[in-house]
Amino acid sequence: MVKGVRFQELREVGDPVELGAAYSDRGADELVFLDVKATLEERETLIGVVRRVAEQLAIPFTVGGGIRSVADADVIVSAGADKVSINSAALERPKLITELAERFGSQAVVVAIDTESGRVKTRAGTTETARGTVEWAREAEERGAGEILLTSIDADGTRDGYDLGVTGAVARAVSIPVIASGGAGTARHVADALRVAQAALLASILHEDPERLTSLREELRGLGVPLRDAA
Repeated sequence: MVKGVRFQELREVGDPVELGAAYSDRGADELVFLDVKATLEERETLIGVVRRVAEQLAIPFTVGGGIRSVADADVIVSAGADKVSINSAALERPKLITELAERFGSQAVVVAIDTESGRVKTRAGTTETARGTVEWAREAEERGAGEILLTSIDADGTRDGYDLGVTGAVARAVSIPVIASGGAGTARHVADALRVAQAALLASILHEDPERLTSLREELRGLGVPLRDAA
């Protein structure tokens, strides 16, 4: 497992199998596994790791990174994923979103969008595109995406709070769930994100202290955020 700040200076923060099991046991609603270097290294997702993580989970499991075709997604789902997340490949060939939705159903297709200053970036945030973030989110929905995973590069890893501006703009523009990503540092940040989006992704504040998830859920309840009872 690795984490950085604004997609830079990635550092190791733990074993994905152990952390996945810990989050599942401590009340995470879902787990998102993103192989962040698969596209840059032009290789397939680490299937063996996906399979080992899936065996430890009792919650829905989304996997992304290196998925370029329906065949690639078939392998990921066969390894235990409930949903597939696509990013760069969707930008290169938007029809892939529709193909995946037709094969697995829209509920299993997550389009991940990395955004900086209102524009979409691709290839793990290393390459600029001409697409506006809101415009691309709308198109992804129209093509069959069931969810949008929206990561603010500006906020990623900072623990200073989510980018509520771009997150809110995307959530208002589409009718499918939007997962806010990038910037969580406190329970208040998460609560604020859940006021404009349907879900909030957590990474840095948990990877170094998985036990934090249990207390975080209680803090969120104290802030009036409705949560399911953890298993």
